[in-house]
Amino acid sequence: MTMADDYINSVLDRMPLAVPRLTQIGTELRGHIAERLAAGHPMDDVLRQLGDPAALADSYLAEVPLTPAPHGRRLAAKVVDVLIFFGLLAVVVGSVFVLARLLDLEEAIGLGAATAIILLSLGYAVYSVVAEWKYGRTIGKHLFRLRVVRETGTRIGLGQSIVRQLPAVFQVFWIDALFALFTDRRQRAFELLSKTRLIDATLLP
Repeated sequence: MTMADDYINSVLDRMPLAVPRLTQIGTELRGHIAERLAAGHPMDDVLRQLGDPAALADSYLAEVPLTPAPHGRRLAAKVVDVLIFFGLLAVVVGSVFVLARLLDLEEAIGLGAATAIILLSLGYAVYSVVAEWKYGRTIGKHLFRLRVVRETGTRIGLGQSIVRQLPAVFQVFWIDALFALFTDRRQRAFELLSKTRLIDATLLP
C-alpha cells in the first residue's frame, strides 16, 4: 500500500460508512494527488498541502446535514436494545433454572442466575461500546435510522464510545438523558462530555 493510499484511507476511515459520496471522495483525492505528482511535486509535499486527514475529513463532512435524532425514535431505539438484552437474560436465566433442577442443584439457582445477570450486563455494555465505535449504531439505532458521530460528523473513537456508556455504569442515565431535552443538538450530558451526538440518518443512503 502506498503513502497516498494510507493517507486516503486515513481520511475515509474517519467518516461514517453511510456518508454520501464516500467513494467519490476517495476518487477525488486520488485524482488530486495524481495531478500534483504528475506536475513534479514530491509525495511528502503533496500530502502536506492536503493537510491533516482529520481536518480534511471534517471539511468534507461540513456539507453533510447533521439533523439531531428525534426524541421519539431515540427512545424507541433504546427500548429495542433493552428488550433484546432482557430477552437474552430471560433465556439464560431460564436455562440456568432448568439445568439446576435437572441436576438437582436447586441451591445453586440463585448464584447461577446472579452470575448470568452480571455477565450479560457486562456483555451488553461491551456490545454497546463496540457497536457504536465500529459501526456508529446498535441494532435499535439501525432499525430507527440513527447514527452516533462526533460533533463534527466523523466517526467516534473507542474512548468516546466508552464515555457514552458511563451513565449506565454509574446509574445516572435518567439525569444524563434529561440534558437532551434542553440542549440545542439534543445531546445527553455524557454526549457533551464525549463530544459526540446522535443524528437522524434517514437522509443518508
